[in-house]
Amino acid sequence: QVQLVESGGGLVHAGGSLRLSCAASGSIFSGDTMGWYRQAPGKQRELVAEVTSTGITNYADSVEGRAIIDRENAKNTVNLQMNSLRPEDTGVYFCSFWAVRRVGDFLRQYWGQGTQVTVSS
Repeated sequence: QVQLVESGGGLVHAGGSLRLSCAASGSIFSGDTMGWYRQAPGKQRELVAEVTSTGITNYADSVEGRAIIDRENAKNTVNLQMNSLRPEDTGVYFCSFWAVRRVGDFLRQYWGQGTQVTVSS
């Protein structure tokens, strides 16, 4: 019943910026790390950035200095601001949320449907 809705993807010229947003809803007892992953055609999904419930962030080397991830715990939302975009940033971006649906349940990772980001040269 946990659902993640992503928004903000689109077509951007190299050097431009995008802000991706994700909101989690449904039966959520508690939440932990939220993050963003991306996947290019024919390639494995890779971590872009993540942030724990206490605010600790982790960025992929490829986006370090160009991306900022932030969250609002009370609303179970997470955002990713990406600047100085490059063609290699192109891919489908997925929102991720580690959460427990109810007390006594186990922690698992939930995924959004993904939003397309295309950076032209």
